[in-house]
Amino acid sequence: ELHVAESGGGLVQDGGSLRLSCAASGSTFDGFAIGWFRQAPGLEPEGVSCIDLREETTYYSKSVEGRFTISSDNAKMTVYLQMNNLKANDTAVYSCVATRYFLCAGPLDVRRWYGHYWGQGTQVTVSS
Repeated sequence: ELHVAESGGGLVQDGGSLRLSCAASGSTFDGFAIGWFRQAPGLEPEGVSCIDLREETTYYSKSVEGRFTISSDNAKMTVYLQMNNLKANDTAVYSCVATRYFLCAGPLDVRRWYGHYWGQGTQVTVSS
């Protein structure tokens, strides 16, 4: 069974950068779509990006497009989310999720991703 774990969160100043990692283990990485979701306190989860390891396609929400870049290193079974020009409203717990049951396509509806392989999340805090 596949397991995923996030890392790379932390505290950064407004305008700074972070790179999140979503490392997979326990199963082959091939054929998965990986999504990144974030949830700020009191708000619903928001899908920010996904990558399809089969189709090699990506998706970004409007709120992060042009600032975030998703990529994969299949040999390391890791998906990265490079986040640049971070803003205070990017503050959230970021979680990655993997699925083999559908392709990466936006907009991301978190309800569709429930029940798939989620990590524990990593906190990103942007100070203004």
